[in-house]
Amino acid sequence: MSSPTGAEPPPVLNIANVLTVLRLLLVPVFAWALFAHSGQDVDWRLGAFTIFVAAAVTDRFDGELARRRGLVTAFGTIADPIADKALMGTALMGLSALHLLPWWITVVILGREIGITLLRFAVLRHGIIPASRGGKAKTLVQTVAIGLYVLPLPELVGGSDLVEGARWALMMMAVVLTVATGIDYVLRAIRLRSAAPAG
Repeated sequence: MSSPTGAEPPPVLNIANVLTVLRLLLVPVFAWALFAHSGQDVDWRLGAFTIFVAAAVTDRFDGELARRRGLVTAFGTIADPIADKALMGTALMGLSALHLLPWWITVVILGREIGITLLRFAVLRHGIIPASRGGKAKTLVQTVAIGLYVLPLPELVGGSDLVEGARWALMMMAVVLTVATGIDYVLRAIRLRSAAPAG
């Protein structure tokens, strides 16, 4: 069945969606590697880091491929953010469960992500809130900071205070960006709702 414009809709089975599904499938594999030997084995943690990086790379390219090649589908639009939240949520909760990251950081980041996702759905009938530059920066800093906590840096560099301080500073930057962009999205949603015609 063709689209109203006469063009054939993109197939659900395309390279962008395959990358998204691959990222979803990597999430339980990542969790398994992260929790192996209670998260204390350097080799398993390196494996978890490798899987995390591979999954994060697919997140970088699947959406770009879909837009560039005209492969945007309803499935991809729904599955992509789910895969992203599943990977980041699993990493954060796993790190906190292993006592490698304070729980309050996990609660703040996941609370913001879930809250903003629900907010976007709530105002969808009034319009779409596009991703901002700050939101993209937040995602990048979050990904790098979380990846550095998955990586067993203390074991690899001998517990250097400088390295640990840099890693913590990057995570704090991620938290600040998470909160700041969350507030920005709320304000944009309020403006969008206010500008919508009554009824």
